[in-house]
Amino acid sequence: MAKLVYLLLTFISILSMTTLLLVPLPAAAAAATRQSCHVGVGGEAARGKQHRGRRRQVEGMFVFGSSVVDNGNNNFLRGSGVRADYLPYGVDFPLGPSGRFSNGRNVVDALGELLRLPGLVPPFADPRTRGRAALRGVNFASGGSGILDHTGQLAGEVVSLRRQIANFEAVTLPDLRAQLRGAPATATTASDRKVTKGQHQQDSFHECYLSKCLFVIGTGGNDYLLNYFNPRKNGTDGGPPLPEFTRSLITKLSDHLQRLYALGARKFVVFSIQPTGCTPVVRAFLNITGAACIEPVNNAVALFNSELRRLVDGARPRMPAARFAYVDSYKIIKDMLDHPAKHGVRETGRACCEMSSSSSGVLCEKQGPICRDRTEYVFFDGLHPTDAVNARIARKGYGSRSPDHAYPINVKKLAML
Repeated sequence: MAKLVYLLLTFISILSMTTLLLVPLPAAAAAATRQSCHVGVGGEAARGKQHRGRRRQVEGMFVFGSSVVDNGNNNFLRGSGVRADYLPYGVDFPLGPSGRFSNGRNVVDALGELLRLPGLVPPFADPRTRGRAALRGVNFASGGSGILDHTGQLAGEVVSLRRQIANFEAVTLPDLRAQLRGAPATATTASDRKVTKGQHQQDSFHECYLSKCLFVIGTGGNDYLLNYFNPRKNGTDGGPPLPEFTRSLITKLSDHLQRLYALGARKFVVFSIQPTGCTPVVRAFLNITGAACIEPVNNAVALFNSELRRLVDGARPRMPAARFAYVDSYKIIKDMLDHPAKHGVRETGRACCEMSSSSSGVLCEKQGPICRDRTEYVFFDGLHPTDAVNARIARKGYGSRSPDHAYPINVKKLAML
């Protein structure tokens, strides 16, 4: 009988060990991390993860850049001459004219939908974007701004990329920490209990929230359009050669990305500059008719895009824990311009809206007429894409397997990391 009991106990012991071996250790560790994170942020972020029955893929998005991603910050700048808070902007947007430079969504809105965020990312300048409203992310972008601090000053008041990041650091970060200062993961050992409560909260904030957010960058086009190709107005006639100017931009942008990394950013989505030489305002300014693009302008932004992609490849030594998704807006839009019928596009050269002479052909005339079918147009005004084009850029950046659209991984894979 004793021998039978011994054999039975041995069998149970072996079975228990086998069961443990069958549990993948990385999965078990991931489960432990998820449990820790849920407690670490006090459950606040976890409660907002359900959106119409679907789990959102990131905690939030923090957006920096120019008018291609601005969703209303310039509305709050009294001295800004770059605003889209009037019709026909927003004619196809549920909120109407909101400050987005489009008939509907901008590319960040469309990307947020694909990521299943529970709502629109609010603009930083709106006083209501505080407290819980900031948990799904904040948009700091400012139309007319650039990588260089003085880019866009001719258009009135803008918020430079440097100031946008400073706003994130000085205002939004402390606000988020205050919202997510729930009890940290339970300490299980004496050494764990010696760690200060503040350190636990800091680790929890970065590991369980900030590292799971996307930091979206869409800037650089104005540095060429309003700066390099407009040197006299900026008092820089006889400026540096194009390669030197571009290297300077990339260096400054790299510094800004490293600053965000130091503040806790880990997942970056960077958009290339669109084919600016094909935009209605550039073509009209240079008196070009027909479907031809202005190649010197396109060549300049293509050089920047190439250097930006190299920046993504070479970022690891300076930002070892960072991961990137480079979205090539240039190629995505250029494909639509070169093969319009394939994409259901009819008009590739003209803006959908009537242009305002006071904005040098960039912005729509207030209350002016617009085209009937916005889905057939690439550009809504003299510079910015329509809702349909923004949606296509977002879809390609989010899910395309082609490195010509998203590199080295797409946004969906980045969100899963």
